[in-house]
Amino acid sequence: MKQRDQWSSKIGFVLAAAGSAIGLGAIWKFPYMTGTNGGSVFLLLFIICTIAIGLPILLAEFVIGRMGQADAVTSLKRLAQGRNWQFIGWMGLTASFIILSFYSVVGGWILSYLARSLIFKLDTVNHGELFNSIIASPVEVLLGQAVFMLLTVWIVQSGVQSGIERASRWMMPLLFIFFIILAIRSLTLEGAMDGVRFLFVPDWSYLTGSTVLVALGQAFFSLSVGVTAMMTYASYLPKEERLGQSAVNVSILNIVISVLAGLVIFPAVFALGQSPEEGPGLIFVILPAIFNQIPFGNVFMIIFFVLMLFATLTSSIAMLEIVVSTGIREKRNRRKLAAWVFGLLIFIVGIPSALSFGILSDVNLFGGTIFDFADTITSRIMMPLGALLTSIFVGFVLTKKQTDEELRMHPVMNALWRFLVRFVVPIAIIFIFATWIFELRG
Repeated sequence: MKQRDQWSSKIGFVLAAAGSAIGLGAIWKFPYMTGTNGGSVFLLLFIICTIAIGLPILLAEFVIGRMGQADAVTSLKRLAQGRNWQFIGWMGLTASFIILSFYSVVGGWILSYLARSLIFKLDTVNHGELFNSIIASPVEVLLGQAVFMLLTVWIVQSGVQSGIERASRWMMPLLFIFFIILAIRSLTLEGAMDGVRFLFVPDWSYLTGSTVLVALGQAFFSLSVGVTAMMTYASYLPKEERLGQSAVNVSILNIVISVLAGLVIFPAVFALGQSPEEGPGLIFVILPAIFNQIPFGNVFMIIFFVLMLFATLTSSIAMLEIVVSTGIREKRNRRKLAAWVFGLLIFIVGIPSALSFGILSDVNLFGGTIFDFADTITSRIMMPLGALLTSIFVGFVLTKKQTDEELRMHPVMNALWRFLVRFVVPIAIIFIFATWIFELRG
């Protein structure tokens, strides 16, 4: 068997894995979910759920990937020893393919906003009308989606060290720097402390079962588990690296970026008299309007959308890598061709999602647009199901001896992690499923 590509360093792996997790979920979804679910109480629940639920399943995916030393499908086939568990890998690959097909559409929206901010076309417009016009324009959304996919393919086709790791080494530190700059600017606005209190001073009236459920879902999906991305990335990790520490680092980075996103958005929202409950339009509609009202606002707007582009690319790279890694197996000479072929196929599959707010807006699938349907089947069905099956596989198919040898943690920590993976994580995921089905029936 040919030598598997490997990360050149632990920090390269951690930054790439963190980049996979830190995407639109942390920067776009976390702020508006926090704003509509009580602020600080939601943040507290999100942190607890990330540590208790997200971290154990993240480590479980690391175990499978590093033990298997191959793409997710091959790794699961090797470790299952004749039992048919590789379908988890195929389901993760399919989910990644579908997610990237509509995720690239949002990446195109970000490119549209970035282009407008660079030529000062965002300072005298109605931002609600602008957003609606962008997503309804067939030419603009398809062009943006195509450029975004070209950027993703260009990075992935260069390989693990030359492409993914090198890009992550640049993009993740810049992401932190940009966030800190924006957070400082936001915190210096008059009235910003109201936003800080909203984010950090609990209002316990929001501590409800619904808030717990939403926080659990946000924590689960924000770590990018359930689509085998972390299995794929861990397969490039040398045996001497400690998985537990890497998983903790990725989880902490995810929490830190989410909190920084809150510190960028909520102080500015409160300082300028806006509502934190604006929902999904908070980023594309509210923030540009806020930037227009502060000195050097266009400069900070450019920085923000560059930051958004970096975060979105780090996640799209991971999703395309899942597909490419499975497609080429160990044949490195096929990487470039596979990256371009699969990138083109994903773009084609994503065209209906891109047009679902314009010429295909009348197409209704189970109560939503084509874009909504693709999001729902992946985020609410395929991802949690993949994570549930992964926890069962690691907890009940792999032996304690196998996982202990791979983890090399303190015996107490090994036992705690195994208990969480075998019992706490499956129960939590089943609870999410059951609640969602109950809501649908209601």
